[in-house]
Amino acid sequence: MLIAFNKPYGVLCQFTDRSEPPRPTLADFGLPAKVYPAGRLDHDSEGLLLLTDDGALAHRITDPRYKWAKTYWVQVEGEPQPAQLAALRAGIELNDGRTRSANVRRIDPPMLWPRHPPVRYRKTVPDAWLEIVIREGRNRQVRRMTAAIGLPTLRLVRIAIGDWSLDTLQPGQWREASPAPARR
Repeated sequence: MLIAFNKPYGVLCQFTDRSEPPRPTLADFGLPAKVYPAGRLDHDSEGLLLLTDDGALAHRITDPRYKWAKTYWVQVEGEPQPAQLAALRAGIELNDGRTRSANVRRIDPPMLWPRHPPVRYRKTVPDAWLEIVIREGRNRQVRRMTAAIGLPTLRLVRIAIGDWSLDTLQPGQWREASPAPARR
């Protein structure tokens, strides 16, 4: 079984939380029993999370050697310059090594659901939206990449993994997806 889930902002990618007070988890959304996340999204990131009961499929999706494309829409603070975008495309040196090259393009602000709490708005500081496709998945990688070029991430939404995508799923909604291998 493979589940496509639109993880809301502020939800942990786990089924339990031992902190006090407890934070929202995957257990709050009526997901089928015995499925587990195939990868993660940080609590402050939103969008597509795949869950499965198939360990081999989860491994193929998450292991960097399989190079599954993960597509993100990223709102950044600042006005992206051509040299900054070129740096993302070439790969960024982070404290845990150089990233693989990324596909990056500027996009118009996408039609997304409102985020709660909303992203801070500052009249004197511009923001922009980028589509970033990476083929690895280090901890907070996209946020660290944009910060390294001077464009801090304000909002991060994963819209696709391979051919699996959010489509019309709203935050907190899920659907069963075809477990057939999607394009990497």
